[in-house]
Amino acid sequence: MKKLIVFDLDGTLAGSKSPLDAEMSTLLHDLLLIVKVAVISGGDWPQFEEQLLANLPKDERLANLSLLPTCGTKFYRYDASAWKQIYSEDFTTVERDKILSSLKNAVNIANFKPDKLWGEQIEDRGSQITFSALGQQAPLEEKNKWDPDVAKRKKIKAILDTLIPDFSVRTGGSTSIDITKPGIDKAYGIRKLRDILGISIKEMIYIGDALYVGGNDHPAQEAGVDCIPVKDPNETKRVIQTIVVCLAVSDQAA
Repeated sequence: MKKLIVFDLDGTLAGSKSPLDAEMSTLLHDLLLIVKVAVISGGDWPQFEEQLLANLPKDERLANLSLLPTCGTKFYRYDASAWKQIYSEDFTTVERDKILSSLKNAVNIANFKPDKLWGEQIEDRGSQITFSALGQQAPLEEKNKWDPDVAKRKKIKAILDTLIPDFSVRTGGSTSIDITKPGIDKAYGIRKLRDILGISIKEMIYIGDALYVGGNDHPAQEAGVDCIPVKDPNETKRVIQTIVVCLAVSDQAA
């Protein structure tokens, strides 16, 4: 029987940088009543607050929720009516400068220049640096059209892998590339969940839309978690409904 359900956020629980809709909020709230839940995403803490927490009921069920922003390089838990940071694996100044320089070089070499930008392309999230091809505030419709087969980002990633082989480079969201310290990715987050919550990896399920090789969900699969790939939040809803029914039946049988 599974004790922890782990989700990606963008493209899995909600559209890229979009809030949970009412149905997803209700489903997650139902799930939190019967099992522990975690969310690991490339977004930073403010994005979790706006996208996820602002659209969930603030009640005692949040004690069953663990949040891991920036691909697991940060960890937050709900305690005494407040969210508290457990850790943050931040870059040093030297590491940050090297990544930023290499990222700019890789984008120039790949020569993918969008016709329009919505905000900054590069965001320093402390423990993760994220490249968003169309800018941080690009409309979801434009982002979905830019790189649906991930070919453009895979080209940029391949260049980055040669420039900064000592860092972890993963594609995520619909237009983004996430860079973290070596070995600190969603597999790292999964192991932190294991250690902090005392739940074995075999007792977890991971659900995400980027489980393909090179995607930022793939390290979770490499960590040995049972994974369920989804294509969008609507598919995730059907998965959650199935899990809720299965867990309810298991409880009754016990």
